[in-house]
Parts: sequence; C-alpha cells; structure tokens
Amino acid sequence: MISQETTTILIARHGECRGNTDGLFRGRMDFPLNDRGRIQAEELAGAIAPLRPTVLYSSPLLRAVETAEACGRRCSLPVLIEEGFNNISLGPWEGQPKTEIAREFPREWELWLKDPEQLDIEGGETLSQVLLRSMESLNRLVNAHRGETILILTHRTVIKPLLAGCLAIPSPWFWKTHTDTAAYSILHFDDLHGYSLYALNRTDHLSGFTTEWI
Repeated sequence: MISQETTTILIARHGECRGNTDGLFRGRMDFPLNDRGRIQAEELAGAIAPLRPTVLYSSPLLRAVETAEACGRRCSLPVLIEEGFNNISLGPWEGQPKTEIAREFPREWELWLKDPEQLDIEGGETLSQVLLRSMESLNRLVNAHRGETILILTHRTVIKPLLAGCLAIPSPWFWKTHTDTAAYSILHFDDLHGYSLYALNRTDHLSGFTTEWI
C-alpha cells in the first residue's frame, strides 16, 4: 500500500558573507558570515522555529554552519553535518571576482550565464554532479525521517540542483529558480506524489539582503 504520510523539507540558504557582497565565486572557500549575515541568520531562525523542524542538517562550510547554529539554538536542535549538501567545488575559480572570470575566461563565462549545466571547470564539479550527490543525500534523509520536518542549511548552487532534481525540471534549469541569502523554500514528499514545491524563496522575514542574479 502506498503511504501518503507527508515529510516536510525546509531548504534554507546561508546568510550573507563577504563572497556575496564582493561579487566572488565562492565554491568551497570557507567564508564566515558578515555582520548582516549574522542578523539574517537570527531572522531566519525566527521564521523557521514556528515550522517546528525535528532534525537539522547543514553543509560543512562555516557560513552554512553558523546559520544552522542560529536555527538550532532557536529550535533546540543539534546541527548535523551532511557532506552531500556541501557547496559546488569550483576549482581555481573559488574566491575570484566574477568580473575577472568574465574577462579571463569569456567562453566559460558565457556558459555560466546561459547554460551553466554544461560548464566543466578543471579541478571542480559540474552542476549535474552536484544534483546527483545532493539528491542522494536528500532521498536518504527523507527515508530516515518519514513524517518529520527536516531543515537543511546549504548553498545556492545546491538548492537549485535539488529543486531541479525534485521537480524534474529539464535542462537548462539553473536559472529557472532563484534563492536569496537566508531565504527558505518548502518541499513536501509523499509516496503517491513524490516531491512537490510548497513555497519558494521566502524572504519576508529578512530586514535586508543583497540579491544575486549571476
């Protein structure tokens, strides 16, 4: 018999860091939250707490962990590290200004703007690889926490692949969804329907944020 027990997944992006405000490619570079990012983390925690998450997973990177810790304090939950939600590895692009990448690598920059699923940086990951490993983690956690509310703290270039995987969005999918710093989205899962999107990029709890479109 198909179970219609619903599992709720809250997927939140970390708060703001210097890599966001300075227009840098972040990847695995371990930026801490900046002052506004710490405020955003507390605002996110206040918005998440009424949704009563029962378990909290985070990317291992500091900006995600610091945001998760704010949520964990408000929700009385420990932060569990899940490597599958780590940010994309961007190899030599990490920490580099986007303006410099655009000048030095015009062909690759054009791919990033128009068809980033085809971008393959030497020493880094592709978005398809991120989709596969993040979906493996999500499916495993949904099976482990049936009927619960799971909170995940991660990165833009993990949230977008997860949404594409959950909703079967065809390629090119990266620029078809959007998520701001310290925003959250809500997915539901049950055996009859699979994953469904309930809310996308909630930012009404934030007093300020810098939106990124590239």
